[in-house]
Amino acid sequence: MTRALTLHDVIVAGIAVAAGLAAALVLRVILRWLGERALRTRWIGDDIIVDVLRTLAPWGAVAAGVAAAAATLPLTRSAGHVVNEVLTAFVILTATFTAARVVSGLVQSVAQARSGVAASATIFVNITRIAVLAMGFLVILQTLGISIAPLLTALGVGGLAIALALKDTLANLFAGVHILVSKTVQPGDYIRLSGGEEGYVVDVNWRNTVVEQLSNNLVIIPNAKLAGTNMTNFSRPEQKLSVTVQVGVGYDSDLEHVERITIEVAETVMRDVSGAVPDHEPVVRFHTFGDSRIGFTVILGVGEFSDKYRIKHEFIKRLHQRYRAEGVRIPAPARTVSLQQGAEAVIPHPRTSPDAVPDRPGVPG
Repeated sequence: MTRALTLHDVIVAGIAVAAGLAAALVLRVILRWLGERALRTRWIGDDIIVDVLRTLAPWGAVAAGVAAAAATLPLTRSAGHVVNEVLTAFVILTATFTAARVVSGLVQSVAQARSGVAASATIFVNITRIAVLAMGFLVILQTLGISIAPLLTALGVGGLAIALALKDTLANLFAGVHILVSKTVQPGDYIRLSGGEEGYVVDVNWRNTVVEQLSNNLVIIPNAKLAGTNMTNFSRPEQKLSVTVQVGVGYDSDLEHVERITIEVAETVMRDVSGAVPDHEPVVRFHTFGDSRIGFTVILGVGEFSDKYRIKHEFIKRLHQRYRAEGVRIPAPARTVSLQQGAEAVIPHPRTSPDAVPDRPGVPG
């Protein structure tokens, strides 16, 4: 039989709770100061440790204060057992959410480091967060005395039904994992699909791949469709690529002179324009005797796909200016039309068929 609750018990319990809250506030201030110091170091481990403690330590202090207050109160054995289990579950739940946040943050950091861009593949982040939360939930159930064996059995039996009901969702999930693991597409790559959609890959989540076009529009592509379509990745095996510019000069041009000044202009563009590849050697290749010009191709180097528009823009402007200064003519397409005088036009009679020959004066019908 428990003794009666007294004012002294309430005061002591209140002091214990207040002490726990005060300790939590002090720990938050100290850990915030440590977090600022940890950011100045190169080692990422201290940042992770402080991040974990900033969540766990204050709530642990609060839980300890509540546990101390419960110990001073005249609770029954069953009530004390319930309080201890609730506080234990609370601490485990807090640790689970902290671990999920920290581990998913590490996965995101690794994804960013491997792709080299600010975007991330959230599919791995979400899978990691769900896995950690699921394990924490099972630990809480086991701590509370609830057997998890029937739950695991039910999940195993219901897995088939869930898989059939979520067939398309699971197809997109596994397709997204396959895309990232095989390194076919990574966030930051510039891709073009056979359907004409193109742009930078912003994210690969559990269902869709998000592509940002150069016009800042987003194209949402299901992972299964992306994995099953023909695709050109302009960022792999490397971001540097070559672009071609088609040029034509008149037949009266000195081709040696044209080639020399064209390469000079291309070299200045490679050196001066942002996004070009300075060590790239421009190439000129004559290829066509056209109707009014001799056509050739100029091959330039750019750092990545979106840079090609700026490089071609600057090259065409500078080449046109140089050709005018050097007297190199870029002829416009011309076509000669000969008119034969004295020929009489034949105009069909409205009532005759198109194949009939109309009657004309002086001509026998």
